[in-house]
Amino acid sequence: MDDYSHSPPALIPRKAGGRHAAQAAVREYAPGVTAGGGTVVLVEGMSDYAALTALAARSGRELHDEGVFIVPMGGATNVGHFLDVLGPRGLDVRLAGLCDMAEEPGLRRSLRRVGLSPVADRGSLERAGFFVCVTDLEDELIRSLGVARTEQAIEAQGELTSFRILQNQPAQRNRTRDQQLHRFMGSRGGRKIHYARVLAEALDLSRMPEPLDRLLTFV
Repeated sequence: MDDYSHSPPALIPRKAGGRHAAQAAVREYAPGVTAGGGTVVLVEGMSDYAALTALAARSGRELHDEGVFIVPMGGATNVGHFLDVLGPRGLDVRLAGLCDMAEEPGLRRSLRRVGLSPVADRGSLERAGFFVCVTDLEDELIRSLGVARTEQAIEAQGELTSFRILQNQPAQRNRTRDQQLHRFMGSRGGRKIHYARVLAEALDLSRMPEPLDRLLTFV
């Protein structure tokens, strides 16, 4: 079993909004961060948190012991508040992050606004420590694991019948299996978070999704 002793007792979706909420999230998820000390990895939500925590543990890393803290922001639109708290005008800690492809332009604008490294293109964004999922975390995990093994993971969770029902829905019948799997992950509250961890634990570490692999290497 992975060690989640440093994480909340239950991975429950959380919403954040505003500077005070960002400060509260930093206190909750990055208690060891001090001004100028530690590394904070900003992620959009709890599914990213679950996947990265699982992959780091499977790689034999104790991120908290290394001074690395993964902080879910409760949505990509909150990144500006977190950068205000943690960036050069705040605690000025070392930052990294993960985002979905659709959120990349907003992330770049927010990084420029707080005076962090130039982020004119994807390469410079990665050099600044921020990595982009194509198209999102679920897509990365399904592609890396493969549709057959993803279905096996769903079966092991006792949900294969539910997935087959979804596949037979009129809106899903003409979609590819990976598209159907992606839809299934988001079809019920909490399922994204649950399967982010399940799929991360099922992955061959030599086939870790590239953005997650590069992020964990960076930190």
